[in-house]
Amino acid sequence: MDFLTHPYVIIFIVLAVIISNIMALKYTAHTKFPLKKKPEEKEEETQKNTPENHNKNPPPPRS
Repeated sequence: MDFLTHPYVIIFIVLAVIISNIMALKYTAHTKFPLKKKPEEKEEETQKNTPENHNKNPPPPRS
């Protein structure tokens, strides 16, 4: 166990962890994740954009 407390071994382990984390970040930096919208929002948007719904609810008269 005296070998693990040697300063060079500790420095090597720390550098290995840091370098592997940097390599992992570089590898995953260019991946594209699909954005998911909530299904309720999609349904509301499609209902708002249909021409049939524009005629059903006319805007209230201004006074």
